[in-house]
Amino acid sequence: MKTAVEKINPTLAKIEVEVPFAEFKTYLDRTYKSLAQQIQVPGFRKGKTPRALIEQRAGFDFVVENALNEGLNEFYQKALAENGLIPLAQPELEILSKPEESARENDVKLSIQVTVRPEIELPDYSGLSVEVEEATVSAEDEQKALDDLRARFGTLKAVDRPSADKDFVTINLTASIDGEEVDAANDLSYQVGAGTMLEGLDEALTALSAGEDATFETKLAGGEHAGKDAVVKVELTAVKERELPEADDEFAQLASEFDTIEELKEDLKKQALESKVAEQGAQARDKVLAQLVEMTEVPVPEKVIEDQLEQHFKSAGTEADHDNEEHREEIRKNATEAFKNEMVLDAIAEAEEIGVEQSEIIDYIITMSSQYGMDPNQFAQMLEGSGQAGLMVGEVRRSKALASVLEKAEVKDAKGNIVDLSSYLGTAKDAE
Repeated sequence: MKTAVEKINPTLAKIEVEVPFAEFKTYLDRTYKSLAQQIQVPGFRKGKTPRALIEQRAGFDFVVENALNEGLNEFYQKALAENGLIPLAQPELEILSKPEESARENDVKLSIQVTVRPEIELPDYSGLSVEVEEATVSAEDEQKALDDLRARFGTLKAVDRPSADKDFVTINLTASIDGEEVDAANDLSYQVGAGTMLEGLDEALTALSAGEDATFETKLAGGEHAGKDAVVKVELTAVKERELPEADDEFAQLASEFDTIEELKEDLKKQALESKVAEQGAQARDKVLAQLVEMTEVPVPEKVIEDQLEQHFKSAGTEADHDNEEHREEIRKNATEAFKNEMVLDAIAEAEEIGVEQSEIIDYIITMSSQYGMDPNQFAQMLEGSGQAGLMVGEVRRSKALASVLEKAEVKDAKGNIVDLSSYLGTAKDAE
């Protein structure tokens, strides 16, 4: 098999493939053998039907078509491998020549146009410099950490007063469109101010007492009427507030391994500082990646972006009023940015010969499954079943590539102090 590649642009390649008839004959023979099992002719045992009778029944073109279908993917994959091309989208195939009734020993000639990964030239990325916020823990941070812990051990107490921010309420909801009720739900628990249910609900609940109701206009968030304007009636049936336990030694012993509240406060302060350092690490990571992309010229294939755009609206089942140019432009911008990030980090991973260990894949599965509230085994099976197992390797590899760059970067806070991110990155061994 012979191949020749013409780069139409940095992300689009045209591959000319020529398969000699002698090589293609293997696929023809295989097809005849398969059809002989399917086409039975009186007087011939199964699998022994002569080729002439197979062609009489199915036609020579049908045989060639089946042989091509069997061999095309192999020809395509071999052409990619021989020319070092990595496809990013489905190819467009044109058959220029194939065996025909009048020319049974024609060579197979194909023209394949495919979007490919661009070759990018990496800049010198050693010693990048970024600035992050200071990692300081204020008295408010310390108190918030303590109050958050107390809230975990708090109890809800019914109160006879109008609801206020942070209160826990029990509500009934009824939604109507053009005066017709389309949905209803009773005895829902909700925390005022959470903003997790319907836009306008928090405002309607504020200052409402048990036994009272209010109406507001909003867009429905779920169900068959999702995205449609509706009038929602909310009836409040109970108001509760969270009572926090006293912050004393007894609480410290209940909520932690410490004997005194002072020891607990000191530990919470330490945790708050670690959280601030993690925030610094995340800031530095994002800024380093932004610098890398800005320093690197990355050609972006329009087909890849458009495919992602259409897939987004198709899989999301987006309502027609959400599928507008403004929304599409936002998705297009995000997809373009994500593509550039991936290309740069993949190039760094290749340049530094970064690999991925099995243990790192397991860690990734455990981390991601917890974010989705799934069992790790079920999450892994879901990825495997959807053909996305390979994406895990890519994600872990890119993460390691970025960590490698960040480890070499100079990170300072707003006051010019050098920031030590070793606790964020882990040991050098773990980072590699």
